[in-house]
Amino acid sequence: MPGAARQIVILGYPDAELLDIACVSDVFDAANRLGANRPYEVRLATVDGRPFTCQGGITVTPHLRLDQIRGPLDTVVSAGGLGHRAAARDERLLEHVRRLSNLSRRTASVCTGSTVLAAAGLLSGRRATTHWAYAARMAAEYPSVSVDPVPLFVRHGDVYTSAGVTSGLDLCLSFVEDDHGPTLARETARSLVTYLQRPGNQAQVSMFLSGPPPEHRQVRDLTAYVAEHLADDLGTPALAAKAGISTRQLTRLFDAHLGTTPGKYVRTVRAEHAARLLSGTDLPLTAIARRCGFGSTETLRQAFLDHFDTPPSAYRRVHLRAHA
Repeated sequence: MPGAARQIVILGYPDAELLDIACVSDVFDAANRLGANRPYEVRLATVDGRPFTCQGGITVTPHLRLDQIRGPLDTVVSAGGLGHRAAARDERLLEHVRRLSNLSRRTASVCTGSTVLAAAGLLSGRRATTHWAYAARMAAEYPSVSVDPVPLFVRHGDVYTSAGVTSGLDLCLSFVEDDHGPTLARETARSLVTYLQRPGNQAQVSMFLSGPPPEHRQVRDLTAYVAEHLADDLGTPALAAKAGISTRQLTRLFDAHLGTTPGKYVRTVRAEHAARLLSGTDLPLTAIARRCGFGSTETLRQAFLDHFDTPPSAYRRVHLRAHA
C-alpha cells in the first residue's frame, strides 16, 4: 500500500560487528528523520531472539526471532564480524536467510556477512565483495562465487555485498538514493557527517593507504621517487637506471616486495593521484593527465577504467556532487 513502511531486517549473531549493524540502522533512521516518504522500519533478528554479545563486548537485544518474520520485506542485510564463520555453519540461520531472501526485494551483506550469504547459496554464480583481508579465504571456500576484493560494494542482480565495516554505510546510502533520490541521500549523509557518496567501485585499499613503505631500501626509494615525479619518464628501463640495476632485477624486486610489476605499480599510482586531483580540484582533464604522466586524456581514461571501473568524468561528477 502507498506509504507503507519499507521493512528492513538485519541478521545478527554472536560476535557480529556492532558497526555493521549500526551503519545499517542509523542510515535508515536518519533518512526517516529527514522525511523519507516511505519510511524504513528496521528490525534486528537472530535465530533465538535472545540478547547476544558483539565482538567488541557490547551486548544487544534483537527485536525478534527469525522465524517470526513474514514477508513481504524490502531488504535483508547480514551483518559481518568475527562470528561470521560460526554463523555460516548454523543450518537454522542459513535456512532463514534463504527464506527471507525469497521474501525480500533485495538481499545484502556488510563485510564478512557475505560469508553467510555464500554459505546459504545466494552468491553462487555471482560477483561479490567482502573485507579485503578475508577475500582470498572466501574465494577458496566458495569457488562458485566470483570474489572481487577491490570495490566498496557490488550489486549483482538483487543481491548486494559490501566491504569492511563502514562500506555498509556507503551501501545503505546508495539504497536511500535508489529509493528516494539523491537529495535525501545527500541530506542523510550530511546528518551523519559522512562522505557522500563513495561509489561502490571505489577501491577498498588505496596504494597510499595499503601499508607501510617497503622494507627494501631500493624499492622504498623508488616508490618515493615515483610519487614525486609522476610527470617524468617512469618506464621500467628509466627506473632501473635510476636504481643502478638491470630491468630484470627491478622486476624481481617489485614482484617480491610489492606483488606487482614496475609498470603496473606506476600506472596505479598515477591513476590514484589523478583521482585525488579529480575530486579535489577543478583542473581540466588535459592538465590532470599531464601532471600524472599520462600521455593523453585517452590514456588517463583507460587507466582509470582499469583501476576504478569508471571513467574519470563520471568519477568527478560523483565526487563534486558529494561536496555540493
